[in-house]
Amino acid sequence: MTTPEEAAAWRLFVCNWRVLGAMTATLVAVLAVTPFWIEPVSALLPVAVIGGYAGYTYYHLRHSQQRDPFVIFTLGATGQMLLIPAVMTPLTYIAASADLPLQDTVLHAVDGALHLDWVAYYNFFYTHHALLAAAVWSYSLIGCPVFGVPIALGWTERYRRLQVFTLAFAIALIATTIISAFVPAIGTYKLLHVRFDPDVFTPGGYLSQLHDLPLVRNGTLREMSFRSLAGLVTFPSFHAASAVLYLWALWPVRWLGPVAAVANVMMVLAAPVVGGHYFVDIFAGIAVAIGAIAAATCIANRLVGETRLPTLAAPLAAE
Repeated sequence: MTTPEEAAAWRLFVCNWRVLGAMTATLVAVLAVTPFWIEPVSALLPVAVIGGYAGYTYYHLRHSQQRDPFVIFTLGATGQMLLIPAVMTPLTYIAASADLPLQDTVLHAVDGALHLDWVAYYNFFYTHHALLAAAVWSYSLIGCPVFGVPIALGWTERYRRLQVFTLAFAIALIATTIISAFVPAIGTYKLLHVRFDPDVFTPGGYLSQLHDLPLVRNGTLREMSFRSLAGLVTFPSFHAASAVLYLWALWPVRWLGPVAAVANVMMVLAAPVVGGHYFVDIFAGIAVAIGAIAAATCIANRLVGETRLPTLAAPLAAE
């Protein structure tokens, strides 16, 4: 396992684990100094799943005679991708507790200045039930590429791109969490007093935030459970950011690029309706993703180009 692609990916892989370690330490430190806490039982499944991926990757590195890069990078990156939201989602709740003034009227005004009518957009979807069903389905796809991207890029031996994508995903989620603390918003449905028939459509992504955000802001909600955490981010839209990140990751894969384009464009189009996002949230999410990809690519180029690339065997050579 000594190809330049594998060697570069290995260095980035180690770097990403250090970044994730710092993120995890930040969550632990913040929990220690705030009234927030995570229900221990709810953390058992995420810890077990992430630990399983990371543990098997480590076991394969230590004990396998033939260190298969597909196994190492695919399983390792999946563990990383699962850990990122597990760490950052509780931090979105803590960020929201800053209780800064809601910016819904400002965000809606920006939409108006751009001549974008959210109510008309919503009514178009609501009156076309097949399109509405497709929007709900598309919006729910956000978690699927967490498993799909590592497999697709690992299978096609794009190990370095996989690690750059993982770093960009982390950067994007960190950025959206920080920005959301300074630009909090509760979403379009409440501001615009839009009602919907639950028998026809329920904006599940929006309703979770509508329930939790006021309780976090007024100090009522301080116990967090991984069974119900939804992420309290309106601006910028992380669904929009994720769509761009997933599309960037999968675009070079010939048989997946067009499929990824359609699926992720649909997810972006669904975000205003299912997630209660303003259009400006979408634009900001796309900008965050582009910035995260640029930052991760720059970091990767500098890191890999600084010194001679190690091989996967090198870290274990002394054992």
